[in-house]
Amino acid sequence: MELRQLEYFMTTCEELHFTRAAEKLGITQPTLSHQIKALENELGVRIFDRIGKKTMITEAGMILYQQSHIAIGSLTSAREQIQELQKVERGTLSIGALPGELNELISSQLINYHRQYPNIHIKLIANEDVVERVLHNELDFAISILPVEHDKLAIKPLYSESFYFVTTANHPLASHTIIDFEELVTTPIVMFPETHRCRQLIDSTCQIAGLELKPFIETTTIDSLFTLVRSGIGATVLSKTLIDMYHYEDLVMIPIINPKLCREVVIVYHKDRYLGQAASGFIDLVLSYIQTIKKDEITSI
Repeated sequence: MELRQLEYFMTTCEELHFTRAAEKLGITQPTLSHQIKALENELGVRIFDRIGKKTMITEAGMILYQQSHIAIGSLTSAREQIQELQKVERGTLSIGALPGELNELISSQLINYHRQYPNIHIKLIANEDVVERVLHNELDFAISILPVEHDKLAIKPLYSESFYFVTTANHPLASHTIIDFEELVTTPIVMFPETHRCRQLIDSTCQIAGLELKPFIETTTIDSLFTLVRSGIGATVLSKTLIDMYHYEDLVMIPIINPKLCREVVIVYHKDRYLGQAASGFIDLVLSYIQTIKKDEITSI
């Protein structure tokens, strides 16, 4: 079994079409078919079912696909370690972050990182499935929030923080020193959509308390969320990191109690993947930045 065959096989799995896979690989379709057939002969099982014009992965093929991800990830890790021994500061750094403030946190450090590693090509992926991408060796690491539950993944704590009720100074609740969680559901509020991890934290807290949050506007972008709140149309609930990053002086933030909303922000990486100097350098920059913006509710770990 050759590495080239595994690469051909994985591309075919992703495309589920021999002609498209061959085009993507830059080889002819007969060459691809020959290599896949040779792989099947070596394994003694079919890894694809060809039904008419459809190509489907067999159960054996799915096992091979999952293990190939691990094997190629390990080889990539070995290559990166050898390059570092040779002091070759080149290559690609793939970073994942949940959409929202964690993506903004990463983006804010790209300029400083580029100055330190000008020959590193950076790919920043903002998506809800970044932990899954780390698991499949598609990312070097990701910044996400707990819980992260998989025995193939390791975590590195970054910080813990609280969420605050955010509104304008003339809001009826603006003079409060604290706000009870139950009051949130009776206040006109704008929020991230239900797919957002921070929104899920708030919704799960509501469910435990037997409450239901019904925002009258949902938006996926931070800028539009702040614009809506600053216009006075409604309040919101945001993390301390995000509030500090934007630092709008015309907004007030009020601690939430009963219960207090908190989250743990972590770096997630594959246990079998080597975190080299390039990745470690970026993580150090993020940690340093957190130290500069943290206040009472952000405790760097």
